[in-house]
Amino acid sequence: MGANWAGLLIAVVGVAGTLGAALLTQNRADRTKRMELRAAAEQRHEERGHAEELLRAEQARQEQRESLERRRTCYITLNTASRQYLTSMTNYLYALQRGEDVDTSLKELEACRLAYRDSYAESQMVVPDTVLRSSGTAKKRLNSAYGKLRKYGAAPTTYADELAALEGELHDEVWPYLGALKQSMRADLGVAE
Repeated sequence: MGANWAGLLIAVVGVAGTLGAALLTQNRADRTKRMELRAAAEQRHEERGHAEELLRAEQARQEQRESLERRRTCYITLNTASRQYLTSMTNYLYALQRGEDVDTSLKELEACRLAYRDSYAESQMVVPDTVLRSSGTAKKRLNSAYGKLRKYGAAPTTYADELAALEGELHDEVWPYLGALKQSMRADLGVAE
């Protein structure tokens, strides 16, 4: 019986070895598959993170372009309105001095003043502080000149000397501030001289 037991023992060890090898192989295959799946998930996560980063960068560039275009449009409107406002003041001044087309010039002046006011109000919501400071200074000069012009325009014969001096004041005291405003807007847009 010893030989039978030895044969049986050898057979059991052989079957156990065969089954153990199959289980060990399956276990390693499962482990390898889990590692592959984990690596693939990490790769997808990294790719998704990179794609999201690229998307955020593109959105930031798009927002910058839109902001620049919004400021550019605002600057064009503000520059045009302020220059037309000052030109209308000059035209009204000449009309007062000549005594011709005063009402027409005044209506044009008021229309230009309202257009300037609207463009200035819009600029307060769009432009950076550096441009806003230049814009505020120009606005003060324009409003001061407008106040004097309206005061003198109410009685042009009484204020004939003041009206004559106002022309020089418009050119010496207001135009330079509009030029400084234009320069600050151009600098903000990156426009070189």
